[in-house]
Amino acid sequence: MTRSIIKAAAWTLGPDTGDDTPEGVCSVVCLSCGAESAPTENERLPVEVRALKHTGLNPDHRRFKAQAETFWCVTPAEGNPYRETDAQGA
Repeated sequence: MTRSIIKAAAWTLGPDTGDDTPEGVCSVVCLSCGAESAPTENERLPVEVRALKHTGLNPDHRRFKAQAETFWCVTPAEGNPYRETDAQGA
C-alpha cells in the first residue's frame, strides 16, 4: 500500500448526519452544588425541567451551566481526490 500526502486538498466541515449520530446532546450543571442533569439527545425540554425542579427544591440554586454538544464531520470537497474514493465506497 502506498501512502501519499495531499497538500492542497479541499475539505468541508459540517454537521455529522450519520444514522446513529444525534443532532445534539444537552445537559445542565448547577453552579451552586454541582448537581448535573442526565444528558438528553435531540431534546432540551427534559433538561430545562430538571433545572426548574432543582431550583424549586433548592430556591437559592438559580444558576446553571448549560452544556451542548454537536457532532461534526469532515468530508472531501469538490476537487479532493478522496471525494472519488468515498463515492466508490458508498
